[in-house]
Amino acid sequence: MREFTRIKRLPPYVFSIVTSMKIDARRKGEDIIDLGMGNPDLASPDHVVDKLCEAARNPKNHRYSASKGITKLRVAMVDWYKRRYNVDLDPEEEVVVTIGAKEGISHLALATINPGDVVMAPSPTYPIHPYSVIIVGGEVKSIPLRDDSDFFEDMCNAYKQMWPRPKMLIISFPHNPTTAVVDIGFFKRVVDFATDNDIMVVHDISYADIVFDGYTAPSFLQVPGAKDIGVEFYSVSKSYNMPGWRIGFCVGNREMVGALTKIKSYLDYGVFQPIQIAGIIALNGPQDCVKETVDTYRKRRDALIGGLERVGWNIKKPLGTMFVWAKIPEQFRHLGSLEFSKLLLTEGKVAVSPGIGFGDYGDEYVRFALVENEHRIKQAVHGIKKVLCK
Repeated sequence: MREFTRIKRLPPYVFSIVTSMKIDARRKGEDIIDLGMGNPDLASPDHVVDKLCEAARNPKNHRYSASKGITKLRVAMVDWYKRRYNVDLDPEEEVVVTIGAKEGISHLALATINPGDVVMAPSPTYPIHPYSVIIVGGEVKSIPLRDDSDFFEDMCNAYKQMWPRPKMLIISFPHNPTTAVVDIGFFKRVVDFATDNDIMVVHDISYADIVFDGYTAPSFLQVPGAKDIGVEFYSVSKSYNMPGWRIGFCVGNREMVGALTKIKSYLDYGVFQPIQIAGIIALNGPQDCVKETVDTYRKRRDALIGGLERVGWNIKKPLGTMFVWAKIPEQFRHLGSLEFSKLLLTEGKVAVSPGIGFGDYGDEYVRFALVENEHRIKQAVHGIKKVLCK
């Protein structure tokens, strides 16, 4: 039997276990409330869909597109950054369109990381951040991301013990799955640290718009000198409810953007052009749809956390993302996150993501995705109550 080295380096995909159980239960006619995968359920904006349909009727838009993205879409991203963060970008050399942030991060690792290179990343974290490095033969050093500790200080202390020295740091705030948020002061420290130690920084800001209670998520690129050492990834998936459209951006450092642009030129012809044209309308058009999305997630967050509090499961309200990161109640913590997730599914009819799937330091938690309406979330709380009070 053939062995494929890169595939062997990948661990079992924990989430598939719960997904398989969920599918089996639904086949048996059980009503499973799915708060597992972070797959937005809200509709894409009408004016964006209308532009997609219009553009798709033009035969010229069905030809190969540009792998780096069409010029007007890159300019729209430049304008978005200027409006939002007062950050100046060159659309020709500091912006590349990606097929979602996930593809961009993966191919950036392929372009910049050599076998044996060391990359730092939080744990727990979104799986593609470490796995993109593992796939290309790099080594990931995990830094715990916890409520009771300073991530930046922990990273600095860990860095002193590492050899060979790390080549890259991959971070993401607002953070999936922990919902952790930072201020601009954090990014200033990161830029200083990376500059002093010649480390590339990759910041995933996919949840930039999904913030609550007066919090505003800063951009890493707002810090002077950030473009000298790093890039930022943004996606329209969450802000505009367009996850299946696969439009992302990598912006910032010219060398890193250039490396990603070059490798993509060998691998793909870019996003389907009508989707890119519609993406321009999303970024440049009315932004009421983003506010409505945020309001919906806030109401769902409050419904879930308020309901769980009433049944004895107290969770701090997140200031960002479309998730709730919940520490497993003490009486069930010995089970670990995978077995507890199975219990919620079989006894409570609620699917969640086990924290172990995001890294070893996540095993005392489960992640709820706010992808069901308030009525279904209240049903989920009722099901969870059966498990907690049994």
